[in-house]
Amino acid sequence: MNTQNSHCELIIFASKIMNKIALDETICALATPAGLGAIGVIRVSGEQAIFLVNKIFKGKDLTKVATHTLHFGKIMDGNELIDEVLASIFIGTKSYTGENSVEISCHGSPYIQQRILHVLVQAGARLAQPGEFTMRAFLNKKLDLSQAEAVADLIASNSEMSHKTAMNQMRGGFSKEIAGLKERLVNFASLIELELDFSEEDVEFASRPELKNLVQTMLTLIQSLTETFKVGNAIKNGIPTVIAGKPNAGKSTLLNALVKEDRAIVSAIAGTTRDTIEESFIIDGVSFRLIDTAGIREHTSDSIESIGIEKTHEKIRQASIVLYVFDVNETSLEELANETGAMAQMDLVLIPIGNKIDLVNEADIRQKFSGRTDIIYLSSKEQIGMNLLEARLKQVVNKDQIKNDVIITNIRHYQGLLLAGESLQQVIESMEIGRSGELLAFDIRKSIYHLSEIIGEVSTDDLLENIFSKFCIGK
Repeated sequence: MNTQNSHCELIIFASKIMNKIALDETICALATPAGLGAIGVIRVSGEQAIFLVNKIFKGKDLTKVATHTLHFGKIMDGNELIDEVLASIFIGTKSYTGENSVEISCHGSPYIQQRILHVLVQAGARLAQPGEFTMRAFLNKKLDLSQAEAVADLIASNSEMSHKTAMNQMRGGFSKEIAGLKERLVNFASLIELELDFSEEDVEFASRPELKNLVQTMLTLIQSLTETFKVGNAIKNGIPTVIAGKPNAGKSTLLNALVKEDRAIVSAIAGTTRDTIEESFIIDGVSFRLIDTAGIREHTSDSIESIGIEKTHEKIRQASIVLYVFDVNETSLEELANETGAMAQMDLVLIPIGNKIDLVNEADIRQKFSGRTDIIYLSSKEQIGMNLLEARLKQVVNKDQIKNDVIITNIRHYQGLLLAGESLQQVIESMEIGRSGELLAFDIRKSIYHLSEIIGEVSTDDLLENIFSKFCIGK
């Protein structure tokens, strides 16, 4: 594959996506969140970035300073002072985007920020589109595509584990795995294609047994990577944890207790929760996405409640963890077994929660359910036993069990690995039935294509648009 041609194609795609006249236009945007604050940072990038900022900057001549230096000065609109600022200078490939860049640190007034953007546009810059700074970093080979996606994940990370996985991917951990897989395949593909040039002489440059061993090794590695996706996706988006049970079991009270605020309405009236309520909380660096659901009962005359119950069953099927809440006073051991029997057969972690122990003798209740050792007894209303539930949740997602340095968190990467694996399986089948070297090379090239697509060495305009349009403006 010609990397240079591939890179040129990406530039063409990017031009379509950004609707730009030329990639060397200078762009500007607010890089910090909009709104009132102590400071705001305005990012400027492009070949003329330093020159354009210098036109509105009163202080040291920014076109003559060294890279990675900080300079105090004033932003002027003609003779009018807008703000006193600090200008950070990054020259050429030593910047985030791989081109001349300036970051202007100003006071955090929305008015000041907009005035500075206005004079920058007057000076010859244009406002950046979502993700355009990172797009330029990608096009200038500062990041590959999977690293660029990790930038967005890092910004969105809300827990220790999501931060750790995004940081590892942004620093190239996943990219190195993919590049290593691809390089080994390219070497064999080149040898097989060389054989085609000497087809009349019946020579074999690529050892078929060695190729088969390589492909089988790669299939094992790809499988190990794809198997991390379930936990990786949960780390990135929060582990889907459904709170289920009969009406009035205390589900909404439990949600409020876990998130430590009155997020759900609590009432003695059965069927209060008609729709799902979602909230997140973090235990020991891991984010759990709690989903409070409508109470499960077989018969109800309320059509809206019926829809809510159906949604409950749907959320249970999608969950990784189900906290099944039951009233220890109203439920028998047999009833609990009947209510949770189907869930116990699903691919999820089921944690029975014996609620309302503040209303009974706990020893009697433990005797009543002595046949079950998996029950967590608590009172969500009185905050009794909540530490036991949190400890159980930490045990379910034991961080020490996540041994892979590389964890797949992105569904695009997951699907790309699956496709690469399918193509490699076809390589094995082709060798077993003795297909020609030309067909064998074609199957190998398909695998290389899918691996290259993950890190952006080959791409489409739709793919790039989908990825970078989801970034915030200024990143």
